[in-house]
Formats: sequence, structure tokens, C-alpha cells
Amino acid sequence: MLGAAGRRILGFGLGKRAPASATAWRGYHERVVDHYDNPRNVGSFDKNDPSVGTGLVGAPACGDVMKLQIKVDDTTGKIVDACFKTFGCGSAIASSSVATEWVKGKQMEEVLSIKNTDIAKHLSLPPVKLHCSMLAEDAIKAAVKDYEAKKVKSTGKTEAVQTDKVANA
Repeated sequence: MLGAAGRRILGFGLGKRAPASATAWRGYHERVVDHYDNPRNVGSFDKNDPSVGTGLVGAPACGDVMKLQIKVDDTTGKIVDACFKTFGCGSAIASSSVATEWVKGKQMEEVLSIKNTDIAKHLSLPPVKLHCSMLAEDAIKAAVKDYEAKKVKSTGKTEAVQTDKVANA
């Protein structure tokens, strides 16, 4: 058990969360802290909806699990909404949050160009947390692949994005 002073320093007690400035000293960039404290697009869509693609990825080494979903307008091929649920560290949550912001409003082909290095650079992730941005990139690709697989299954033909392009990315 922590003493009263230890709880105050760590921000525990009185039902209050540690202020962002207290977390920032631990080496996280203010963008990571912002996306962790105020995550964007948390939630989930119906995975059986044909306009929804779901990417579920995990990193066994650290225990992070990320589910990222995209909702696509079938006529335009544009991603109209995105959401995520992540079980993991602050960097994983921040990477998921950024990924959902970046994919919204983009064409399917465009989101495949989002790389983990872009996310890591934007969040200023330390080298030990780069796997979090890799998970976000993998989740985007998996969501696109799932959407395309549903589309092929329902129509019998490939359209907007070639599934083999996603698999090889």
C-alpha cells in the first residue's frame, strides 16, 4: 500500500486523476497525453454490418489489443466514420485515437498509405513504444481487408481496393 504522500505524488486518492502535467514528466509527449486523457472515436460498430470493416490486432509481447473499425460509404468508397477499443498502454490508446482521426473522410486507397512511422512521429513515441504505432497501422490494414472481404462475399467481385494489395502491404 502506498502512503498518503505517495498517493498524492502519483495522483491517486480523492478520486482524482493525475493531471496531464504529472503524466508528461514520465516522458510522454503532450499529444500522447492528450489522446490518452481525451481519446477520440471510442466505441464500436456492428461487425455484421456490410459497410463496416473490423481490424483486431494484438501484440503478445506487451499484451496490447486493438480493435479498429471503419464505416465505408459503399457508393464513394470513402470512410465516413471510424472507432476503436484498445486494451493497452497510453501509447497504444493514443495511436488508436490518432489512427481513427486520420482515416475519417479518406478514400480506402489513401488510408493504406498511413504508416506506423507517421503515427509515431506525430505522437513523438519513444523507441520502446513503436510497437503501438505498428499495431495501429496493422489495425487499419486489417479493417480495410475485412471490409473488402465482406464486399467480395456480398457482390462476388473486387472493387475499390484490391485485397491482394492490402494483404501484401
